[in-house]
Amino acid sequence: MRSARARAAGSAVLSLVVVSVLSSCATSNTRGGAGGTGLFGGGSSASVSYISSLQGGIVSRSGIQLSRGDYNKALEAEYRALETAPGGQAVTWSGSAKGEVVANAPYQVGNQNCRQYSHTITDNGREAKVRGAACRNADGTWTPLT
Repeated sequence: MRSARARAAGSAVLSLVVVSVLSSCATSNTRGGAGGTGLFGGGSSASVSYISSLQGGIVSRSGIQLSRGDYNKALEAEYRALETAPGGQAVTWSGSAKGEVVANAPYQVGNQNCRQYSHTITDNGREAKVRGAACRNADGTWTPLT
C-alpha cells in the first residue's frame, strides 16, 4: 500500500503533466491581430495548407452561402480559435456577413490535442450556429472529427 506522501507526490506529478500537455496546444499568434493580412493575405502556401486541412471547417455545414472573402475570413477565424484562443473566448470576423467562433478547452485523444468548437454565422438577418470538433496534427494543422 502506498503512503499518503507517495500518493500526494504522484498527484503533483500528474497535475504537472496535465498542465504541461494543455499548455502545449496553445501557440503564440505570429500572424498579427485583426488588422494584419491574415492567413490568406500573404499568399503563403503553408498558411493555405493550415486552412485547407480544416476541410471546409464547420462553417461549410451552416447552410449559409458566403462570398469567397467571407468564407475565407470564417475559416481563418476557426483556425485562430482552435490554435490560439483560450477556451470560451470568441474569435470574431466580419465582412458582408459576420461570425463568431468559440473553442472549448483542449482535451486529449490518444496523443493529439483536440477541441470542440462552435461557429455562429449571421448573414442578412439569418443566423446559423454549427458545432464540431477538430484535432491538432503534429505539423500544426487541424483535422475535423466527423
